[in-house]
Amino acid sequence: MSTATQPSAGEVELAIGGMTCASCAARIEKKLNKLDGVTATVNYATEKAKVSYGGDVTPADLIATVEKTGYTATLPQPAAPEASEEDTALRTLRTRLLVSTLLTVPVVAMAMVPALQVEYWQWLSLTLAAPVVVWGGLPFHRAAWTNLRHGAATMDTLVSLGTGAAFLWSLYALFLGTAGEPGMTHPFEFTIARGDGNADIYLEAAAGVTTFLLAGRYVEARSKRRSGAALRALMELGAKEVSVLRGGTERRVPVEQLVVGDLFVVRPGEKIAADGEVTEGASAVDASMLTGESVPVEVGPGDVVVGSTVNAGGRLVVRATRIGAETQLAQMARLVEEAQNGKAEVQRLADRVSGVFVPVVLALAVATLGFWIGAGAGLPAAFTAAVAVLIIACPCALGLATPTALMVGTGRGAQLGILIRGPEVLESTRAVDTVVLDKTGTVTIGRMTLADVVAAPGADADRVLRLAGALEDGSEHPIARAVAAAAAERVGPLPAVAGFANVTGLGVQGVVEGAAVLVGRPRLLADRSVPVPEPLAAAQAAAEARGRTAVLVAVDGAAVGLLVVADAVKPTSAAAIAQLRDLGLDPVLLTGDNAAVARTVAAEVGIDEVVAEVLPQEKVDVVRRLQDEGRVVAMIGDGVNDAAALAQADLGLAMGTGTDVAIQASDLTLVRGDLRAAADAIRLARRTLAVIKGNLFWAFAYNVAAIPLAAAGLLNPMIAGAAMALSSVFVVTNSLRLRRFAPLPGNTGATTAVPSDSRATAPA
Repeated sequence: MSTATQPSAGEVELAIGGMTCASCAARIEKKLNKLDGVTATVNYATEKAKVSYGGDVTPADLIATVEKTGYTATLPQPAAPEASEEDTALRTLRTRLLVSTLLTVPVVAMAMVPALQVEYWQWLSLTLAAPVVVWGGLPFHRAAWTNLRHGAATMDTLVSLGTGAAFLWSLYALFLGTAGEPGMTHPFEFTIARGDGNADIYLEAAAGVTTFLLAGRYVEARSKRRSGAALRALMELGAKEVSVLRGGTERRVPVEQLVVGDLFVVRPGEKIAADGEVTEGASAVDASMLTGESVPVEVGPGDVVVGSTVNAGGRLVVRATRIGAETQLAQMARLVEEAQNGKAEVQRLADRVSGVFVPVVLALAVATLGFWIGAGAGLPAAFTAAVAVLIIACPCALGLATPTALMVGTGRGAQLGILIRGPEVLESTRAVDTVVLDKTGTVTIGRMTLADVVAAPGADADRVLRLAGALEDGSEHPIARAVAAAAAERVGPLPAVAGFANVTGLGVQGVVEGAAVLVGRPRLLADRSVPVPEPLAAAQAAAEARGRTAVLVAVDGAAVGLLVVADAVKPTSAAAIAQLRDLGLDPVLLTGDNAAVARTVAAEVGIDEVVAEVLPQEKVDVVRRLQDEGRVVAMIGDGVNDAAALAQADLGLAMGTGTDVAIQASDLTLVRGDLRAAADAIRLARRTLAVIKGNLFWAFAYNVAAIPLAAAGLLNPMIAGAAMALSSVFVVTNSLRLRRFAPLPGNTGATTAVPSDSRATAPA
C-alpha cells in the first residue's frame, strides 16, 4: 500500500464483511477490545470498525483477529468505482430472491392443491425446492454456521435449522420412506393422528420459508445500501471545474488539478472551488448551505471564503488555501461518516427473539426425542416427532413480519409525502422526547423576502417600493432579488432604469422615472450626505434589533423609505411546533444564524430553548450533549450544514425541499417541506413499529401453538402448512391496516394526498 493510503498510527477504520445482524457486530467489537491497548467500535449498518490501537498491535493484527472471529476485514481503499461491492452483493441477493420465488410458487401450489398432485409430483417438487433450500438459503446457512462456531443463535440459526430439518426429512421420506411411491398424495385434511412420518414431505415449508425470508433480507439490504448515499451526495456538491489563473491567462481545469496557492476566478452564480482568500473583487457569497446564515456574506480582498458556497454577486479572484480532503466540505463528509458510525444501532427484533427462541426449541426437540425413546415408541417415531418440532418452529411469517408492515407503512407514507428509510429507524420514534429544529429552510422559508416597507413622513410606500424595486431588479444580490420580486408582485410592472451602477458592498444607484435613486446600506446614504429622518432611523434600529436587514431608499437626495428584508417564518411552523409538543416532544431551535434572529423566530413559533451561532461541528456537539443528558433526540433540518447532526441524532428528519445530502443523511424525509408533516411522520413511524411488533408476535404464536402437536408426534404436513399460511395471512392483513392511517386534522395541506375515505384521524 502506498503511503498516501496508509492509516495514521494509532487509529484505523476497517471495512468489515460477513456480518448478518447486530450481534455479529457486538461479537467482533468484543474480540477486538480484548487486545491490549485497543478500543474498537463496530457498526453493523455501515459495516465499519473504528479502532484505536497502541503498543505492539498493528493493523494486520486487527485484521487477523476479525478473521479468526469468522468475518473479513480490510483497510480503507481509495474511492470505489461506480459498481461497488455493495451494489454487486445487492444484485446477487435480488437474483437469488427472483429465482427462488419462481421455483417456490409451483412447489407451494402442488402441496396445497390436491388437483395439482399428478403422478410423481413429489419428485418435481424436490427438483424445484432443492435449489431454493440449498442455493437460495445459502446466506442463512452460512450465517448459522458462523454463529454456531461462536456459540450464538440468531434468526439465521432458526431458519437454517427449520428449513434444513424440513428438507432432510423430506429426502428421508422420499428415498427411504413411502413418500416417493407413484401416486402418493397429501390429502387436504387436518387429521391429528400419530404416525412415523415416512409418507410426509415438507418441501413447500422449506422452500416457502427460504423465499419469504430472502424477501425480507433483500428489503433490509436495499435500505442499508442507501445509508452511505449521504457521503456520496455530499462530495458531489463541490465544484467539478475551476478557472485557474496561470501565467497571466485563465484556464479551465478539473478541480483535482488545483493546488494550494493557485489563483482562480469565480464568476456570479458559480460555486467557489476550494477554501481560500479573496485577492480581487467584491461580492455577496451565499454560505447558507454550510453555515445556516440566511443573509449572504459580503466579501472583498482579504476575506476568507469556503469551497462549495455560491458567489451571488460580482467577479472574484481567490487564492486557494485548502484543497481536496482539507476543505470544510470534506471535513463535513467526515463528520457525517463519524456520526453514522457512532450511531447506536438497534438490534433487529427478530434476532433478539430468536436468541431466546432457538435454544428453547432445540431443548424441546432433544426432550421430545428422549421422551419417545424412553416411552418405547421406537427410534423412527421419536426422530419424526423431534424433527417435526424443528420444522413447525420455523415461522415463515417472520420473513413477512417486517417487510410487509414496512411496505404498507412506507407506501402510505409516500402517499402523504413521508419517506421512511428502513426498519432500524422506527425503534427510535417511540422513545424520542426532544426535537431539535434547524431554523433556515425548516422553520423559515429559507430565502430572503420583503417583510415591511416603511415610508418617511409625506412619502408614498408604493412609490418607494416601485422605485427601489426597479433599481434592485438590475442587481443579482439575494436581498436585491427579494426587493425586486416583492415590488413586481405588489405594484405591478417596474419602470425602466437609466445610469444603473453597483456601489461595491453598499448598494445600487440609478435614474428611475427621472428621479435619482439610491438603495442600500445606511453608509451609502451617509457617503452621499443624505440625512435619515428620525422615524426611519427608529424603524431601522427596531428591524436590526430583531435580526432583520434594513435597506434605505433615497430619491433626489432625500431619504424616503426603509425596506425591511428577512427570512420569513413559514405560516405553518407554529402549528407544527404545537403538534410536536402534543406528541410529548420538547422543541429546541438550533441555527448558525445570529442570536437576535434566532430568538425572534423562536418567539414567533413558540420555542423556548434556542442555540444560535453554531458551526456544523457544533451542531453535532449540541445533539451529542442532549443525548449525554439522557434525551432521545430527533433532528429536523434541510441543509448540508445539518447533515452530520441529522446522522448523529437518534432520529433524523429532512425537509424534501432541502439538499440531497440532508435527505440522504436522514431517517425520514418530509417531501413537501411542510413542518406539520413531522408530527404525522413520527405518528406513522410509531404506528408502523407497533404493527411490526404485533406481526412478530403472531409470526411466532401460530407456530408455537402447534409445537405441542409436533412434540406429541401428531403433526401432519397439512397442519404445518396451515400454521405457515395462517401466520402469513394474519401478518399481511395486520400490515394492511396501516393503509387507513391519516394525518392529524388540519394537516391535509402538509401532505401530497389524503384519500377521502380515511377515517383514522386520532393521534397515534
